[in-house]
Amino acid sequence: ELVRAILTAADKYGHGNSLKGVAINLEFISANPTGPLHLGHTRWAAVGDALGRVLSAAGAKVTQEFYINDRGNQMDLFGASVEAAALGLPIPENGYQGDYIADLAKTLVAQDKSILELSGDARTVEFRERAYKLQLGQQQGVLETFHTHFDVWFSERTLHESGAVEHGMDKLRAEGHVFETEDATWLRTTDFGDDKDRVLIKSDGSYTYFSSDTAYYINKRERGFDICIYMLGADHHGYIGRLKATAACAGDDPEYNIHVLIGQLVKIMEGGEEVKLSKRAGTIITLAELVEKVGVDAARYTLIRYPVDTPMVMDIDILRSNTNENPVYYVQYAHARIAAVLRNVAELGIPTGLDNFDPSQLTHDRENQLLGTLAEFPRIVAQAAELREPHRIARYLEELAGVYHGFYADCRVLPLGDEAIAPIHSARANLCAATMQVIANGLAMLGVSAPERM
Repeated sequence: ELVRAILTAADKYGHGNSLKGVAINLEFISANPTGPLHLGHTRWAAVGDALGRVLSAAGAKVTQEFYINDRGNQMDLFGASVEAAALGLPIPENGYQGDYIADLAKTLVAQDKSILELSGDARTVEFRERAYKLQLGQQQGVLETFHTHFDVWFSERTLHESGAVEHGMDKLRAEGHVFETEDATWLRTTDFGDDKDRVLIKSDGSYTYFSSDTAYYINKRERGFDICIYMLGADHHGYIGRLKATAACAGDDPEYNIHVLIGQLVKIMEGGEEVKLSKRAGTIITLAELVEKVGVDAARYTLIRYPVDTPMVMDIDILRSNTNENPVYYVQYAHARIAAVLRNVAELGIPTGLDNFDPSQLTHDRENQLLGTLAEFPRIVAQAAELREPHRIARYLEELAGVYHGFYADCRVLPLGDEAIAPIHSARANLCAATMQVIANGLAMLGVSAPERM
């Protein structure tokens, strides 16, 4: 029955409805458009996209959202850095270094030389805005090659331009949690377990970064999302308390309506040595460089297969190797091996398909073990969705590949020599087809390809 269920459901096997009807906003990668996406973003690009696929498979209606940090001092420094590079002047203090700044400057001048004829603030603003568009376009392009999809690119600026920040504050004020003291406006987050109250408007009248965060959360809820998932970097641990308190201040249930995942750092090893990173000096490992080194599949799979709250080490040499030590190769090879077996099945004319399937033929312990593992897949998917842990899918696939290799060693699928074709061969061929389907479904949830030849 299980083989029948898998082959009938095909690419929908493993999907469920534990989150049916739940609208989820999944925000992962909240980046400044001031440079290439680096290794920290890369981990979220892989894990966030896989989590979106897993939540969708569990029946949720998922919107994947990228939050563009396009407001504030860092944008001005970025514009001034590109402008300085274009004019051949030294980069301003605390500005952005690195070859990419010079490249942006070169591209902008090549696109429109008249930018150099501007002067003063007008020129700086023009450099800032054009470099922003160019850099964001590059981020979008590299994410596309990494099979990471976003439904919404949300600009922080629009919160301020549309009046959403004031609207958010009015809502929190109506709930009774906004107060004024020391010429500043505050949100009383300590009412809900935060370690201190948070400033929304400073005494000089300027809005804090936190005012954007609160407005953004309220904006998401008003767009109809039941659950808002935030995936933040290792240096954002303090955000958990304040974001949960914000949800509570807005009258929501912080245990249901908001989930914050913190990702730990990634270390890259090559030739036995750590590849060092430094964000602004331009010696960063970027998403594009990592893909160049190991390919999309190996990079995505490896970043996803570890729980996000543990620091991880990526060994470039292992990821380039075609050995069982390389987990993505191990899983993809199992898929390709089954595809090869099924090509032989077709050549020999062994009848397959459910009309030629007699499940009573499958009595070997290895067959039972394989069936038992295949039966686990829907439960693993539901659990990965509920716990927001897509790494469970990767670990399951590695286990399934191992069980299949054991079955393949002990149970002959193809007749030997001039042995006659028998119902056992058809039954095993169908079991192989069901296994191949489950591996393909699992890899699809990770955004990793399932090759038929390797």
